[in-house]
Order: sequence, then C-alpha cells, then structure tokens
Amino acid sequence: MVLTATMIAGLLVVIYLLVTRLPGGRGALVLPDHIALPDGVKVEAFTAGQGWVAVVTGGNEILIFDAGTGVLRQRVKVGE
Repeated sequence: MVLTATMIAGLLVVIYLLVTRLPGGRGALVLPDHIALPDGVKVEAFTAGQGWVAVVTGGNEILIFDAGTGVLRQRVKVGE
C-alpha cells in the first residue's frame, strides 16, 4: 500500500510539473531591439551566441548579426 501511494504521488507530481512547466503555446518570437531585419523577412527561429545573433528565416536563410551593433555579418542560404 505504501508503494502504491508513493507511485500515485509521484505520478501526480510529474503531471503537475508537465502542466506548469511546459509552455502553453508557441508565442511570437521577440528579437533584440537593435536587430533590424530586411524587408519581408519572416522569423522562424533565432539563437544568440557570444557576440552574434542568428536568425532563421522563412525563406530558408540564416542571417547572422553582430550582437552589439546589430549589423548583418553573414547571410547563409540553406537547402540550395
């Protein structure tokens, strides 16, 4: 009976953590204010590293910006 109660309590804790910790939905991506995207670019994802910010676009491109200045450093076409 103790084992059953422990397993039920553990299951309830796991369910509680899944419900409270997982995001409710996919919200809008928010880029740093100093990053200016070219016209018509739709952001699919982005990530930041030390000194750079990479933006994956809907047009199968990766745009790499300087994290401090927001200047476009490199443009990489994906899936050519």
